[in-house]
Amino acid sequence: MNDRYLFRAKRKNWKQLPKEMWWVEGYLYGIWDRRYILWGMTNDVPNMVEVDPSTICQCTGLKDKNGKLIWENDILKYEWGGEEKIDVIKYEAPIFTYSKSMRWSLYKDEVIGNIFDNPELLEVD
Repeated sequence: MNDRYLFRAKRKNWKQLPKEMWWVEGYLYGIWDRRYILWGMTNDVPNMVEVDPSTICQCTGLKDKNGKLIWENDILKYEWGGEEKIDVIKYEAPIFTYSKSMRWSLYKDEVIGNIFDNPELLEVD
């Protein structure tokens, strides 16, 4: 799979699952008002799971300084003008950007969470 075209979201029933099973990554598929993430086939049947539409995030195709994929709504830590900053990745077609600043490369930045699981990280700034 080409990372740039991946999506991730929390499973529809994420509240009943252990934390390590909340998120699923793959291709986004929608039918009527439902959204699914597909990640392959088994015996000609698609592997897919219904997801919570409010948590859908598109992959930027970029990786942070630790080699971790960067997704829309991720919270990243970076240095700007000698100060440590924390900001959220947003998608405004056709580009991904921080919500408070514009940066041309993210390879020196670090993913520290996301707005769904770690909203308290944004209160620091």
